[in-house]
Amino acid sequence: MATGRDIPEEYLEGYVRILGNVAATGRRPGRDELDARRALGEKAAEAGYGLRTLVGAHLAATRTVLGGQHTPDHVMAAVEQAVDAFAEGHERAQRMAVRQEEAARREFIDDLLLGRSDLGRLSERAARFGLHLAHAHAVAVARGPESYADAGSAIRKVELAMTTRFGNRTFLLATKDGQLICVAPGDHDEVPAYFAKQAYAAGAERGLVAIGRPHQGAGGVVTSYEEALSALDLADRLGFEGPVLRSADLLVFPVLARDRAAMADLVMSVLGPLRGGRGGARPLLDTLSAYFDSGCVSAEAARRLNLSVRALTYRLERIHRLTGTNPGDPAQRYTLQTAVIGARLLDWPTNPL
Repeated sequence: MATGRDIPEEYLEGYVRILGNVAATGRRPGRDELDARRALGEKAAEAGYGLRTLVGAHLAATRTVLGGQHTPDHVMAAVEQAVDAFAEGHERAQRMAVRQEEAARREFIDDLLLGRSDLGRLSERAARFGLHLAHAHAVAVARGPESYADAGSAIRKVELAMTTRFGNRTFLLATKDGQLICVAPGDHDEVPAYFAKQAYAAGAERGLVAIGRPHQGAGGVVTSYEEALSALDLADRLGFEGPVLRSADLLVFPVLARDRAAMADLVMSVLGPLRGGRGGARPLLDTLSAYFDSGCVSAEAARRLNLSVRALTYRLERIHRLTGTNPGDPAQRYTLQTAVIGARLLDWPTNPL
């Protein structure tokens, strides 16, 4: 770490003169003098000097000018003003650097995910953020209770936790479409997992985080990102609560949805008779969903539906009579459960098939 003696004299330029004038005349630093201190503070920040070291250099210069003599209050006030102006400039430069870094990350993520730059150029830019696009990467997408584009404090909280744990060259955070994205090396599964935990906590334990599978190359980042988005879409359509979804655990659902016509035929063949129930198909379909989501445990399903176990049992018996398929029979359960998943994917019976 640099010491006060390592700070070039150019960053102290004018400071000794200000103190000398204040000690001799009693007047406070003028606006132009303070603006000059702010400008030097910005310049020092851009050169990479830390504020603590810079303040130490100013205090050392103060001791040199004043020696061991008694320091009048007006001189100390001038010291405070001059150093405060310098620190203000330094902090302003730091904020600007942070904003520029965030903008660069957003632009890079957009170009990467939309393929708006050639691979060679993308690889060069990726290296700046510690990513090697020739390797495999996994993408996690966090959706909070509010847009992350308007939640700067939440992003900083997540980034601080991630940097403290892994350093700042193991992952890339950026916002896109109001969501917070984390790109991590494919062989560092703990990074997206920790990101998911921190993002969920930063969102007041609301929202959802989806993690795509690791894939190779720049196109693999896009594939992993699209898998994470698909997982979030499935969560909306199937009512998954999360808080963390892994696309690797949901591979069966895209397979089921791939042939829409076959799925629609299954739904109508198996569940169509439920429309003959009292109140239509919806109450009985919700009963099946709760029953299967609870692991076919009647007491838990009844609790979720705010029913008695006896009332739930009656509904399951009615479903058996209407469809000819017994939800309690393991041999028949798979067909019925697959049809229920299909109904949720196709939004039936709200949308007629």
